[in-house]
Amino acid sequence: MNIAEIEALGIKNTGKIFHNLSFDDLIKHELEKGECAQTNKGATAVDTGIFTGRSPKDKYFVDRDPSNRYIAWGDVNKKISASIYNELLEVAREQLSNKDLYVTDVFCGASAASKRSVRFISEIAWQSHFVTNMFIRPNATELESFKPQFTVMNACKAVNKKYKEHGLNSEVFVIFDVENNMAIIGGTSYGGEMKKGIFSMMNYWLPLENKLPMHCSANVGENGDTALFFGLSGTGKTTLSTDPKRRLIGDDEHGWDDHGVFNFEGGCYAKVINLDPSSEPEIYGAIKKGALLENVVLDASGEVNYADSSKTENTRVSYPIEHIANHEPTLSAGHPRNIIFLTADAFGVLPPVSKLTKEQAMYYFLSGYTAKVAGTERGITEPVATFSSCFGEAFLPLHPTVYAKLLGEKIDQHDVHVYLVNTGWSGGPYGVGKRMSIRDTRACINAILDGSIKESEFDTTEVFGLQVPKTLGAINPDILNPRNAWADKEDFDATRNKLAVMFIENFKKYQTATHEFDYSAAGPKL
Repeated sequence: MNIAEIEALGIKNTGKIFHNLSFDDLIKHELEKGECAQTNKGATAVDTGIFTGRSPKDKYFVDRDPSNRYIAWGDVNKKISASIYNELLEVAREQLSNKDLYVTDVFCGASAASKRSVRFISEIAWQSHFVTNMFIRPNATELESFKPQFTVMNACKAVNKKYKEHGLNSEVFVIFDVENNMAIIGGTSYGGEMKKGIFSMMNYWLPLENKLPMHCSANVGENGDTALFFGLSGTGKTTLSTDPKRRLIGDDEHGWDDHGVFNFEGGCYAKVINLDPSSEPEIYGAIKKGALLENVVLDASGEVNYADSSKTENTRVSYPIEHIANHEPTLSAGHPRNIIFLTADAFGVLPPVSKLTKEQAMYYFLSGYTAKVAGTERGITEPVATFSSCFGEAFLPLHPTVYAKLLGEKIDQHDVHVYLVNTGWSGGPYGVGKRMSIRDTRACINAILDGSIKESEFDTTEVFGLQVPKTLGAINPDILNPRNAWADKEDFDATRNKLAVMFIENFKKYQTATHEFDYSAAGPKL
C-alpha cells in the first residue's frame, strides 16, 4: 500500500507504514518497543493500561441519515452530533500524524456472500497483533486487491479534553460513523474495543440483508451437525465450544445466512483467569508464540500466574484459531441442529440443563439473562444479575426484536432444537452455593449434542415451567432439578420467586400493542 491512502484520511506526515506484518515481525516490534513481555511459552503479554475492559458508556453513533432511522437509540446506542464527531476525528488524525503506523487489513466474515473488508490503523504494534489474531487474514492475492469497506483509526493515546463541554461521559471516545464507514477510538488501549466495534457494525449491516449476526460460539461434529452456544462473557462460550471431539468454527461471533453458519473472526479471545490445563487443555495449549495475553501477571522466568487477578479478573488471551488443532478450516458449516443458551445464574435457581419449546426459546433469547462476571466491564467487581437482549445487547445497533424475528424464522425453517444451560451456581446463590463444575456442564452439553438427552424422562419445574431431565448419565440427579440441590427449600422458593419477578418485569418492554413479540406466556408464572 502507499502513504497516499493513509494521508487521504487526513493523517499527515506519515512515517513508515508497517502493513500486515507477520507474527514474527509484530512480536519483534512489540518487544523492541517495550510494549510487551514474553512468556516462557513464547506468547507475548501486554498490560492494556487503566482500561482492562470495554467502556460501553463511551460508545457513540454519529447521528446521520439514513442510519439514524434504523438504530435503536437509547442507553446502548447513544447519539453524537456530526460536528462533535468531526472535532474528535481531527483529534484522532493529529494523534496519528507524524508517526510510523501499523496498518492491518483483514476480513470480518468467512462467508463470501456476507464478509466485510476492514482496515485498522494504529501507532502501536501490539494492537496490530491483536487484530491480526482476531480477524480473518487475507492471503497475498487478496491483499493485492484489498479495498477497505470500513476503517478504524485507533488513536488510543488521544483523549477528549472537551468532553464536559461536549456533554459526553469521559475523555474516552469510541465513535462509529456508519455513512462514512469509519470508526475512531481515543482514550482507551483495550483491544476488545476494536473487536467488538466491528461486531457492532456487523450487527447493523447483516439484518438489513436478512442475515442473522450472533454473539455465540459454534462447532461442528463429524456428521456435520452444527451447534451454536449463545452467552455473554464469562458464561463458557469459548470453553464449551472448544471440544476435542468437534471442530471449532469460532468462539464468539458468527453469522447465519442462506448458506449456513460462519465465523466473523479468524481467532479466539478467551478469558484466562484461573486457567487450568487439565480442564481447558485446548485453550492452555493455544497460548504459545503468536498468542497475545492481556493483563496477566508474570514472574521473572516468564511463567504466567493465571490465578493472579491483581490487575483484573478479565485477564484474556487472543490467538489465531489455527492454535486450536481441531478447528474447522473453512470457519463455516451448515445450518445448526442444536442451539444452546448459556447463562451464569448468580441466584442458583435455573437448572443445569433445560429443554426449551420454540416459544421459550424466543423468551430466553430476548431476555438474555446471565450474571456479568467481574472485570468484563468497567465498574463490575462481583457477579451482577443482568438481562442483555439476544445475549449481546451492548452490541446491537438495531432493536432486539429484529434479531429475535430472524432467529425464530431460522429455528422454524431448519427445525432446530434449543436448550438452556446454566453454568452458574447450584445449591444456593453466589456466595452460598457452588459454581457448576465444567465436568457436569460438559456432560449436559455432550448429552445434547449426541442426542442422548432425548431419551431422558423430564420433569417440569414450578414457576419457570422448564423441562428438566430426571436423570442424565453420571450427573448427580439431585442437581438436575435445582430445588433439590438447596438445603433450605423455602429459601429456594423465595429466591426463585424473586428471580421470576425480575424476568417478568424485564420482559414487559416487549409486550407491545401488536403482541408480535409477547412471548411472556413462555416465561415464569407466579
